[in-house]
Amino acid sequence: MKNIKLNRHRFIFAFTTVLVISIGALAIETIQAPQQDTKIVDDKKETTVQLPNVLPIDLDKERPPDVGASAQNTPTESEMTPAAEESIQRGLRYLASLQNDDGSFGRGQFAHHAGITALCGLAFMADGHLPGRGAYGDNVRKALDFVLRSPTETGLLASENSHGPMYGHGFATLFLGEIYGMNSEDARVRDTLTRAVDLIINSQNQEGGWRYNPVPYDADISVTICEVMALRSARNAGIKVPKETIDRAIAYVRSCQNSDGGFRYMSTTGTSLWPRTAAGVASLYYAGVYSDNSIDRGLNYLIDAVNPGGGGNASESHYFYGHYYAVQAMYLAGGKRWALWWPNIRDEMISKQSVNGGWMDYQAGQAYSTSMALIVLQMPKRYLPIFQK
Repeated sequence: MKNIKLNRHRFIFAFTTVLVISIGALAIETIQAPQQDTKIVDDKKETTVQLPNVLPIDLDKERPPDVGASAQNTPTESEMTPAAEESIQRGLRYLASLQNDDGSFGRGQFAHHAGITALCGLAFMADGHLPGRGAYGDNVRKALDFVLRSPTETGLLASENSHGPMYGHGFATLFLGEIYGMNSEDARVRDTLTRAVDLIINSQNQEGGWRYNPVPYDADISVTICEVMALRSARNAGIKVPKETIDRAIAYVRSCQNSDGGFRYMSTTGTSLWPRTAAGVASLYYAGVYSDNSIDRGLNYLIDAVNPGGGGNASESHYFYGHYYAVQAMYLAGGKRWALWWPNIRDEMISKQSVNGGWMDYQAGQAYSTSMALIVLQMPKRYLPIFQK
């Protein structure tokens, strides 16, 4: 695999990533010739992707009614319980206590981390708190100020000690997109968000995906979902995202699916795992693919592999990362899948809460795992713009 060194005074790019949670279990597979289930053509110097049996993607187009409704506009009965609300409020109080003086979140090797800070900001926003508004409005404002101070000259949202910074960049861009979607008057946010989106677009590789560093060389499914979700949030908020970028991302995600419906780490032969499968399905939904055999097979794989609350054999490794995307995939699928999945993961997540109100991840730290758990538990509140469109 080809390593690219950029600006060595700022970054030391290493295999250890910003979010270890998504790397260990999504181990790099031996690189072989990629599967060719898409065709890339060059027409007058403009690269487009021809996708077989897929209608053209239009992010402005509403979800077709014939594919069924997602859970966005069809809440099920008793989605939120008193126990869930009590767990959320304990978690938010604990999360607020973890904020650093400079507005950031994260400790140890993940100290003052733009990506983790963004996730924590989203966890507060998922309860309806905005910069300067609500009980945790000041926490969101301080987190936003920190993220806005984070960009490098290239627009990369990363702290000086970040490794594999495109994870953090994707989460931070998503955070800014959600902020801007709720308040389009802040010029600081728009400028930083626009530059962050441009960096994502320009670092997409030839296959259509992204990887650890902001250079268009290789790609993996776990970084790709971070960037696709960030682009969708920005596009919802009115920031221009080229259709070609989304079409190529769809092509890449498709190339990572195995015959069992699960997704592998890269577009080469390899095993399926449930966290990367959750990422793959969510990527397709956020890219505007709503009715597709790839989605159905991926959702079925998730149900068989995880089955939260029902004796599934999902590994504890990358638990929060996997369920962060799995709950979104089932939410976007809606119908019976959401109705069966949600109460089980809700109660399972509550059962894992610590006495102090947080959730523990021994690799990435409690700010990361607590924010992820809170975002999962607050999906039915539907406050974040990306969960409304």
